[in-house]
Amino acid sequence: MRRNLLIIVTLALVVLMLIGINTASYVRVEKTGDSEMLPDRSTFNSGPTGTRALYDFLHESGYQVARWRESPMTLLSATGAKLSTIVIVGGTTIPISDDEVEALMHWVRDGGRLVIVDRNMDPDLLPPSGPWIIKSRLTRFPFEVDPANFEQMTAGVKPLAPAQPTLFARDVASVLPSQFAGDLTLELKTEAKAKSRNRHRSANDNQSDDDQSFTEEAAFAGSPAPVVHLARESGALLIDYAHGKGRIVLLSDPFIVANNGISRADNLQLAVNVIAGYGGLIGFDEFHQGHATAQNALIQYFSGTPVVALFIQLSLIVIIIVWSRGRRFARPLPLPHIDRRSSLEFVASMAELQQRAHAYDLALENIYARVRRVLVRYAGANNHSPRAEVARRVAARSNLKEQELESLMRNCEDVINGAPTNARRSLDLARRLRNIEAALGLRMRAREAKQAAEKV
Repeated sequence: MRRNLLIIVTLALVVLMLIGINTASYVRVEKTGDSEMLPDRSTFNSGPTGTRALYDFLHESGYQVARWRESPMTLLSATGAKLSTIVIVGGTTIPISDDEVEALMHWVRDGGRLVIVDRNMDPDLLPPSGPWIIKSRLTRFPFEVDPANFEQMTAGVKPLAPAQPTLFARDVASVLPSQFAGDLTLELKTEAKAKSRNRHRSANDNQSDDDQSFTEEAAFAGSPAPVVHLARESGALLIDYAHGKGRIVLLSDPFIVANNGISRADNLQLAVNVIAGYGGLIGFDEFHQGHATAQNALIQYFSGTPVVALFIQLSLIVIIIVWSRGRRFARPLPLPHIDRRSSLEFVASMAELQQRAHAYDLALENIYARVRRVLVRYAGANNHSPRAEVARRVAARSNLKEQELESLMRNCEDVINGAPTNARRSLDLARRLRNIEAALGLRMRAREAKQAAEKV
């Protein structure tokens, strides 16, 4: 007990020391504010660059929205929720891999709807639409701009009216983008090839303008041309086009759907039309925003605090204690042997054996030997004294008759030495021996029990 108390006190001191060291060495990293250079477009972010306001509005308005925290590879699986629209806002924290891009494009071709809101979009996510090539271009970099400052974000920008009355322009009078909105441009493949040929045209390569115009008109005729819903002089801001059975929607300014700009002009109505205009389950991509379901929520909650390091250190201490207590540091010692059998069990077993074997002489011998030792001690004789001498001395010191005592002793010795007997006669002799012992006040069993108790 004393040793265990010492171990407990030592362990408590070690834990207190670890807590003190971790607390003293912990340096809290101040969370940096939102920045347009490194924005956080997650729906969990309630800061200026986040999209939580849009998500909460859609959710409270009754639209089916969800934070999609799984890999795009699961979109092609038969199990799980079936999304109608996936929304990817801004440059993601985790890059979208080539396999995930292929899975997204396969999902769109099967009838899905992909909405991308970014100033400079990944070219792999902009597949061509027939002969049309869609390109995204960043016009201005938001250096040292406070995203919460409305004047800095929209300096020199005028509201834009929809380019044409489409479903996306429903109930939208004007949209106010930021001054850092990107440009979306459309280009025919024939024009791209013509530019390439112009750069490498030889002197004898002469193609008439009529032939070139005929080629462009043939490429344009019947092509699934992208639809421009919102545009300015330098380029389009909102485009959507078909890709297989699905559609891809491109919005080149996250300011329109972010917390710092969604309340300006009719930005909220445009965001609702673009994202929720086709109904169904809408999933905001949180997997590439760093909120994947594979992350442990408890560890993520305590990340950046000394709790994780302290837990690891305590786990190592517990493992070391268990390992050290479970190993032997010296030679093995045998366990103490404890005889759990009682004397009554031994007597009962021996009596049963003698009864089954009809060994009445042996049973009488055990009793007579004990009584004779008591009588010899009571008479003041020795063990070699004849029974007549023992009987005479005992009778002289008690009320017992000498002849009866001597006859009893002789009968017992005859049975022990082989004289015929039976159970009734042996029991009668044993009873008479116990009566003599009781008459003399020599209860040997009680005395031995008392002595055994005193030794313990």
